[in-house]
Amino acid sequence: MGQKVHPKGIRLGYIKDWDSRWFNMREMPALIEEDHKIRTFLKDRLKLAAVSKIGIERTGNYLRVNVFTARPGIVIGKKGADIEGLRTAVEAMTGRKTTINVMEIKRPELDAQLVAEGVAMQLEKQVGFRRAMKKSIERAMQGGALGIKVQVAGRLGGAEIARAEGLQRHADIDYGFTEAHITMGRIGVKVWIFRKELFKKTDAELMEDVRLIEKEKMEELAKQAAETANAAEDAGILPVEPAGPEDEVLEEKVLKDIEKSEDETLRRRSDLKE
Repeated sequence: MGQKVHPKGIRLGYIKDWDSRWFNMREMPALIEEDHKIRTFLKDRLKLAAVSKIGIERTGNYLRVNVFTARPGIVIGKKGADIEGLRTAVEAMTGRKTTINVMEIKRPELDAQLVAEGVAMQLEKQVGFRRAMKKSIERAMQGGALGIKVQVAGRLGGAEIARAEGLQRHADIDYGFTEAHITMGRIGVKVWIFRKELFKKTDAELMEDVRLIEKEKMEELAKQAAETANAAEDAGILPVEPAGPEDEVLEEKVLKDIEKSEDETLRRRSDLKE
């Protein structure tokens, strides 16, 4: 059997930090289960917010939840109502005084978890797995990654494509995993991103990739979300994020590929009938 080590496990305490930062020997099993419930609840509620990870800190009866996201406006919501609703729900779930901080990810294309979820989302939309992987690799390399490896596993006809450059023990490797739920079953998606070569990170360096959304900025984002929602309500449509030129080109290619495959299927059926 393969003895595989999680890429983050061998870097904890050096260039990576723990997602849960607390210590309680007596209540450890119950608190670990509580952390799992909190993360499952928030990931389910914030599916469209591009949440990379959720950090949990505990001090006595106080709970601090750090949500690392590439779309802080969706987490905060209209007039800050969404984040307040999340805080109330977590407090009701745990019975502890809760604070939720929104941490914005500066470069989502270099976050392995977000890249993996992006590939999974495209797979669920019936985009070809090769096309989805190549697109994510291109964006990561253009964003400044020194190397990237993407691996998908599942009912893909036995095909697997991966790319890796400079993977070393002490390199700053970011790792992400998620699953795509399609009609044929689940497809696992793993992503390794090689950022740069280094041996130890300080606390300041660990915070370089994210920034805390200040109260003033949070109010500004909430105001923007409210204006967007009001405009959408007046128009009678739901507010959606505008698609970029790359998304439009990708969608056009996908539609052409679908039409081509349908034409080939019809031609093969006609040949079989003859």
